[in-house]
Amino acid sequence: MATISIHPAVDHGVKPGTAGFAGATLTCHCATDAVEVEIGSDCLHNHVCGCTKCWKPAGATFSQVAVVTSDNTKVTKNGDKLKVVDPNALIQRHACTACGVHMHGPVVRPNHPFTGLTFIHTELGGDGWAAPTFAAFVSSVIEGGTDPSKMDGIRARLNELGLPPYDALSPGLMDYIATFTAKANGVLK
Repeated sequence: MATISIHPAVDHGVKPGTAGFAGATLTCHCATDAVEVEIGSDCLHNHVCGCTKCWKPAGATFSQVAVVTSDNTKVTKNGDKLKVVDPNALIQRHACTACGVHMHGPVVRPNHPFTGLTFIHTELGGDGWAAPTFAAFVSSVIEGGTDPSKMDGIRARLNELGLPPYDALSPGLMDYIATFTAKANGVLK
C-alpha cells in the first residue's frame, strides 16, 4: 500500500524545530518580484490543516499553518501584490495576486481570542520553525474533494507521523478559546 501524502513538509517525517529559532522571511512562489514577509519570532501551534480556506501547495491534502503575534509580522517586499482573499473571514488571508500563495493572515476582529495573531505557512520560510504537533479540521479534506473512504488511512498516517487528528483545533487551543470566552462573559476572572 502506498504511503498517504499529507503535505510535502511532513510526508517524510516531522522535522524538529531549531532551539532558539528567531524567525525567517517568508517568500511567495513568484520567480521575479516575489512578496516577502519578515517574521521576527518562532511560530506557535504549528499544525497541518484540512480546511478548505488555507492555502496548500499543489498536490497537498493538508496545508501546514502556524501562528505568530502580529507585531512580529512585517511585509518587506512587493506588498502591493497582496490582496485579502475574503474580507468577511476571521483570518484575513493576504495572498499574492500573481502566484496565489497566502503570505500572512492576521486576525483583527474585536473581542476574538485570536485577535493579535497572524497565521503563516512556515514552509515559505525554510527550516527551523517549531515542528507541527497536530492535525486540525481533518474531516474537512472531504469538502476539498478527498474520497471519504480514505479517511481511516489519512487518520492512521497522521497518527504515524505524530500529528494527532482533530476535527476542530487541538485541546489546548480549544481550552484557550473557552477560557477567553468565559473571562469575557464574567464566568472566570
